[in-house]
Amino acid sequence: MNVVYFAWVRERIGLPQETVQTDAATVNDLIAELKSREERYAAAFADTSALRVALDQELSDFDAPLAGVTEVAFFPPMTGG
Repeated sequence: MNVVYFAWVRERIGLPQETVQTDAATVNDLIAELKSREERYAAAFADTSALRVALDQELSDFDAPLAGVTEVAFFPPMTGG
């Protein structure tokens, strides 16, 4: 699965994207796996209320299943103006 990071999430993790092998059933499970990797992931995902997620380029919820998903993107909320 391709995991993409945008804005300050990318800055904290230090990667724009990566390929992840996972058995995670949901986005929350994936986040738990990533956070357990090392401190930079833990810092990036410390407050998921400050994040949004898209599965295969469609906004989704953190409890959404990952079955069949090829891309997960994490980014801060967007504002208009």
